[in-house]
Amino acid sequence: MKTRRIDLAEYLETDEDIHEFLKEASATCTPAELTHALNTAARAKGMTEIAKQAGVTRTSLYKSLFADGNPHFDAISKIINTFGGSHLAVASH
Repeated sequence: MKTRRIDLAEYLETDEDIHEFLKEASATCTPAELTHALNTAARAKGMTEIAKQAGVTRTSLYKSLFADGNPHFDAISKIINTFGGSHLAVASH
């Protein structure tokens, strides 16, 4: 049986979908998992658009949100704010 990877970004179709996804992620995920969730949300919305709204370069956005990246709090904070998520908090694990 052949399986196919599911890309959640394909299913986040509206701003409300993205908001609910990030709200759940912030409540249940570790910081690394939240970074992955932000990556998914940014890809759903459009990396170029998120970079522009966050005031960072697209390259910086990619570096911050990919698995081997080294995100800085300032960059992550700007990205969260583009999704209207200044109220999101990371769950303590």
